[in-house]
Amino acid sequence: MNTVAAGQYTTTTISTAGFALGLALLGTELWRWHKGGKGGGGGGKGKGDDTGGAARDPKALIPLGFGIVCGILMIACPAGLLGTLASFLRWGGNSVGDVAMKWTTGVPSQTLGTAATPRIDGYGAIVVAALTFSLWLLRKQIAKAVKGKWWKGVLVGVLLCVSTGTAALIAQQVVTGVNGLGAWAIGGLATGTLV
Repeated sequence: MNTVAAGQYTTTTISTAGFALGLALLGTELWRWHKGGKGGGGGGKGKGDDTGGAARDPKALIPLGFGIVCGILMIACPAGLLGTLASFLRWGGNSVGDVAMKWTTGVPSQTLGTAATPRIDGYGAIVVAALTFSLWLLRKQIAKAVKGKWWKGVLVGVLLCVSTGTAALIAQQVVTGVNGLGAWAIGGLATGTLV
């Protein structure tokens, strides 16, 4: 029988309204990408999305996808600046979603679930820290439209990965992969041994 130490997971809560807000953001961005224009004005005829690419160009999804991965990694941080920012974004998403849900339906949101999300370990922390420093140093060279999609992706990642469904499965794979990448980097690159 395998037992998992409680320290391997971080416990976070998401409301139905916060989850709905995350789904709405994801759906909106995917629709814009599919239609090829900020407001859908391109009609999918290749006019271009809000970063200048053609409709349905897979490369146009990279900033959003990368932002989702970063949001998942923020949730996986047990504390620190990234963990605190993730908590703030989740609180904001739950709060804004709750107000929107009450105004539109008259029904308050409920707790969707308190999920134990996977947590980065000491090796994964190396990768997340290097990624954070790199993004900070490159922030002036990144176009505004790309930053906007990235931030939307971060919010989507923070709001959707705290569940027990497919989003949680993806989050598990991302965090496990980053932990493994960090272990490989230390073992293979820094010390010259295979872990």
